[in-house]
Amino acid sequence: MALFKTDRFVADGWRPLREGESAPPSGHVIFPLDWWLQERDAFEGSNAPLGLRLEPDARLEEIAGDLHRFALIVVAFPKFGDGRGFSLAHLLRARHGFRGEIRAVGDVLFDQLQAMRRSGFDSFEITDAATLQALEAGRRPGVGHFYQAGLGPETPLPRPRAWRPIGA
Repeated sequence: MALFKTDRFVADGWRPLREGESAPPSGHVIFPLDWWLQERDAFEGSNAPLGLRLEPDARLEEIAGDLHRFALIVVAFPKFGDGRGFSLAHLLRARHGFRGEIRAVGDVLFDQLQAMRRSGFDSFEITDAATLQALEAGRRPGVGHFYQAGLGPETPLPRPRAWRPIGA
């Protein structure tokens, strides 16, 4: 697996908490949501960088009050056709004001990267061989004209013509 961030591959300083493992007192650890919900009081007052992994069916209302405690939120894409992660990233940014890093993991493919960025993702854990090969070769997904605003770095361009009813 490779971590793609800010248009290049970078080292990953985070590690997932393994099942049955107790949380270290510090470090860049990614907690599963169910573990966090049970043990979050143990980190009250801690300044350690914390990460949280969300599955596509996660309910953000359960953690809305904790979002300020996380430097990283990992959103899982268990399969290519499951688009719920796009909605999670968008809601984290637009509704809940999350300013930390949002990372896509799982079945992350080349054709999805631009839409993921526009939904609010900052980084991508790449495991797909074709996606790795394309990014390593310098290819970048891109559409240069947007009709809707996004949450990523692209700025939407105006429509070429304003809509007018027929005959007007």
